[in-house]
Amino acid sequence: MKKEKRKNNKLVPFKEKMSVATRLLVSVVFILILFFALIIRIGWIQFVDGAELKERASRQQTLNKEIPPARGTIYDTNEKVLARSADVDTITINPSKFIDEKDSQKTKEKQEKIAKGLSEIFELDYNEVLAKVQSKNPAEVIIKKVEQPLVDKLEAWMKENKISEGINIDGDTKRYYPYQTLASHVIGFVGADSQGLYGIENKWDSVLSGTEGRIVTTKDVKGEEISDNAQQYVEVENGNNIYLTLDVNIQTIVEKYLAEGVDKNKATAGSAIVMKPSTGDILAMATYPSYNLNTPFTINKEIKNWDELSVEDKNKELQSMWKDRNFQDSYEPGSTFKLIMASVALEENITQVNVKNDFYCDGFAEVADRKIRCANSAKHGLQTLKQAIGNSCNSAFIQLGQRIGASTLYKYFDAFGLFEKTGIAITGESGSVFHDLKDVGPVELATTSFGQRFEITPLQLITAVSAIVNDGNLMKPRIVKQIENVDTGTITEEEPVKVRQVISEETAAKVRDMMKYVVTDGGGKQGAVKGYSIGGKTGTSEPSPSNPEEGYTVSFISVAPVEEPEVVVLVAIYHPQTKNPYGSTIAAPIVSSMLSEILPYMGIASDSSESKGTGTQTAKTSKLIDVTNKTLTEAKKTLENLGFKVINEETEKSNSVLVKEQVPAKNTEVLDGATVVLYTEENSVRTSVVVPNLVRKKFI
Repeated sequence: MKKEKRKNNKLVPFKEKMSVATRLLVSVVFILILFFALIIRIGWIQFVDGAELKERASRQQTLNKEIPPARGTIYDTNEKVLARSADVDTITINPSKFIDEKDSQKTKEKQEKIAKGLSEIFELDYNEVLAKVQSKNPAEVIIKKVEQPLVDKLEAWMKENKISEGINIDGDTKRYYPYQTLASHVIGFVGADSQGLYGIENKWDSVLSGTEGRIVTTKDVKGEEISDNAQQYVEVENGNNIYLTLDVNIQTIVEKYLAEGVDKNKATAGSAIVMKPSTGDILAMATYPSYNLNTPFTINKEIKNWDELSVEDKNKELQSMWKDRNFQDSYEPGSTFKLIMASVALEENITQVNVKNDFYCDGFAEVADRKIRCANSAKHGLQTLKQAIGNSCNSAFIQLGQRIGASTLYKYFDAFGLFEKTGIAITGESGSVFHDLKDVGPVELATTSFGQRFEITPLQLITAVSAIVNDGNLMKPRIVKQIENVDTGTITEEEPVKVRQVISEETAAKVRDMMKYVVTDGGGKQGAVKGYSIGGKTGTSEPSPSNPEEGYTVSFISVAPVEEPEVVVLVAIYHPQTKNPYGSTIAAPIVSSMLSEILPYMGIASDSSESKGTGTQTAKTSKLIDVTNKTLTEAKKTLENLGFKVINEETEKSNSVLVKEQVPAKNTEVLDGATVVLYTEENSVRTSVVVPNLVRKKFI
């Protein structure tokens, strides 16, 4: 027993002693490991992750707020608003704010209530809104571009239902086009992000859009700005305003008669341009059918089974609707091109205006292995150049082309700018399609001589003809006149650009005189306007043998007044569904109607005793009455009762808002049934939705 006890006395203290020592050692080692790990971690944070963590902390403590710029306004030449931006709002939600962590039933009820309220206020699909309300995403967009009445309705609903968080109303802008369809193909439109997609909106997007500003400051734990903290402010640069050469009043006249002409002749489409030849300014440019710029993705014609079409087919239809035929599509100009041919012949001294028996037409011309008929199969007989252009004789111009030769013709075509784009400041301009010079044989030379089997754009043609009537000076088409920096008030002029002198003044005067002869004594008599000196040329081009379904294209190009040209007008009607479709019977009367209103509006004096062909010389005219200071409703009714067509910007205040301006002005001599444009106080002066920096501005 003593031995056992002794053994125990020796062993027990030894074991206990070893256990304490071990535990102490382990503890020390563990603490050292933790210490070294902490040192390593601190070093890693300091030297490896330091920069990133510093940036993250800065982001968490910094309020970085973007200030969107105001998109510039687009005006016509008279400062009428064609496109402007207005303040709207975007409604977003934070789904997590609608969750009650302790009660799932309350969460469900709240989500359904919010989805129901939002869907009813904004007329949205309930299930789609509910899916967003129940989303796991931190934020969801409910609807963009919301106008103030609906925002007021939402705020009232939120107050009534005691909802103070989770629904956000964020400032935004929306693009408006006051004249809706007017000049739609020229102005273009913007997308959901206010980025220009077509027309001027696209080409000049960087000028119109501006540069966003920014406020950088410190925020507290609640994310609110600390007001007394130092701020960094990057000033917003608002978009510039753009002033076009377009005249709303001339554009309105052109679109009215173009639409009537297309519909009357059951054509597929029509295009028209009015150009000031001395500057190249586009005063009007229209394609019909047009479309509403405020709803550009709504098709402008009835298409069966539209909803069943594929996305690709729908896009094709929309692209076709948006296309401006004046510069994005080419066509065969037909006999209007004979003006170019006559200019070359006179400039090269191939012939003169009144050389007797210079050309002979027996109804057709034999070229190589075929006969090419003239428009008058009964034959024109012996003619001068002046008579040939008045008769629009194909045979005579085939002979003229043979005398000039292909190489000389192509030299002048190049000088007239027909081998290159005009450079107009709108996106999407197309070029021409000509035979290569080496491929021009007798047949190609013959058809080119009377304006067929090659293609140019209407804009190329009117630019070339404007050069002829402008004493031979070719001007670059100008659509943008001025750019205004709204922040500084600085105006930048887009000056007219002379490209080159193509023909002499003497030749130009001779061709103008022949254009006048076409209207007074030739095939363009229906292009006449009572009291004015009008020149012109008809055009009728047959469809290509490979595409007979395209039908005829009929056109008329006109200059007024002939002696001192102020405007050149080109109208083309595509595939008219009428018997005997000719430029002389379809397009010329349309141009006559346009000029009968455009010329008085421009203040160009008439000689009412002068008779110019048959055109509109017997049309009734009257002095326009004064309707200013009448209510819009009263003025419109008064004018319509007198037989005038009235154009005005839509307003809900028609019964109270007063007419401040009318175009044409009172006492102007106008044709019965002419168009009158009314402007109210709301749309008669330049307006700006977002208030710009007014420092150094003039107040008027």
